Amino acid sequence: MEVLLLTQIRSNTKQSAESFEKAKKVIPGGVTANIKHIAPHPIFMDKGKGSKLYDVDGNEYIDYLLCYGALILGHGHPTVIEAAMNQMKDAGTTIFGTPHRLETTMAEKLISLYPGIEMARFTNSGLEATLLAIRIAMAYTGKPKLAKFEGHYHGGYDQVLLSVNPEEQRAGNREQPNTVPESRGIPDYYLENTIILPFNDLNATEKILRARAHEISSVIMEPVQGGFIPADQDFIEGLRKLTEELGILLIFDEVKTGFRLALGGAQEIYGIKPDLTALGKVLGGGFPVGAIGGKKEFMEISAPDGGRDILTAGAENADKQDALFHSGTYNGHPTVLASGLATIDVLEQEGILEDLSANTKLLRTELEKLYGQYGIPMQTVGLGSIFNIILSEGSIRNYRDMNKADTALRKELDYELLEHGVYTKPLNRYSMSVAHTEEDIGRTIDAHEIAIKTALQKHQPSCVI
Repeated sequence: MEVLLLTQIRSNTKQSAESFEKAKKVIPGGVTANIKHIAPHPIFMDKGKGSKLYDVDGNEYIDYLLCYGALILGHGHPTVIEAAMNQMKDAGTTIFGTPHRLETTMAEKLISLYPGIEMARFTNSGLEATLLAIRIAMAYTGKPKLAKFEGHYHGGYDQVLLSVNPEEQRAGNREQPNTVPESRGIPDYYLENTIILPFNDLNATEKILRARAHEISSVIMEPVQGGFIPADQDFIEGLRKLTEELGILLIFDEVKTGFRLALGGAQEIYGIKPDLTALGKVLGGGFPVGAIGGKKEFMEISAPDGGRDILTAGAENADKQDALFHSGTYNGHPTVLASGLATIDVLEQEGILEDLSANTKLLRTELEKLYGQYGIPMQTVGLGSIFNIILSEGSIRNYRDMNKADTALRKELDYELLEHGVYTKPLNRYSMSVAHTEEDIGRTIDAHEIAIKTALQKHQPSCVI
């Protein structure tokens, strides 16, 4: 079955196949990020506009990947394009390499929107933001270890590339998970110093944290795992109280959920103030961006005032204390911040987020109704403008529950959907944008029905549909 699907993809995307073969000669695996690869080859895109992508073969797709959720306004929103162009034109340069006023403007905006943010700093990715949050927590508490949840992803670096989606036999006991590396090349040091917690299980999490509170600096979590499995309200409230009691900093990784659940992210929805927050994706308006924000007492530890400058030689540094080092040539890039502020301005307009949520709900409702008509167990799981299609009737509260789902059929349907102009990476979540219309939703439902019928006919060739 899979061979047939891959053959179909090849027949409709011959230019992509050729582009991939050419790329493989100069780029390992033909892609610049592992997540961009799909079999038999990635689809190479040529243009984007609104809710649509157009590949190098001229095929049109309704895009639900949206650069893994970053493009909440869709492709090429005129307000964002204008803001980026005007910033470069007015400044006379692409970047200053010095402080500039947009940094303060964006920091003030984040402080006004996110309950847990009193001060902010900028990075070039959500990954960098989570990394800095962990460093701040360790510097502040003086404790050497990190706790993260099984199934949660915080970037592709050693300390957190652990137990994201491990084989269950390696993952160990559900209530006391093993630390499982998700890549070659991760030193044992990180396996020993990263503690894995069970998501949405407060009792088991509490036992681990209480036993090891003396060595855990922080707990980092996606308040909505993978962007679509929400934390239970009582779980996240209990975790906040517990970490405060034990002197452990709570870090919210809102790279996926920032602006997509609400302007103030998941922390606004849950009514929880984390100690530190990492942001990315939507914040850049389609450009590389990250930000870390948090309570003033934690954030100020990163201030360079009076600290030793590790990049400056000379006697002036001799008597100065070590600072918490954080730097980056492109941090706070003016073009990026201008685009991000323009994106937020659009999202703050009356009715924009309400309409986005309504369209997301409409698509989810119609999909669930459609799959029900064909007797396929299916549920959509998510919050705000992100969700995933889970082919299972069982409750989905953590990564292990995903093993209940029929991923083979879901993958088959996703490949069929590519044939009928609906784009997301197979098995990935759906992200909506303000550019998606009711017509797009209607076409998407029609494409799903065709995919379902095709799949059922292949599995039951004698049935009448």
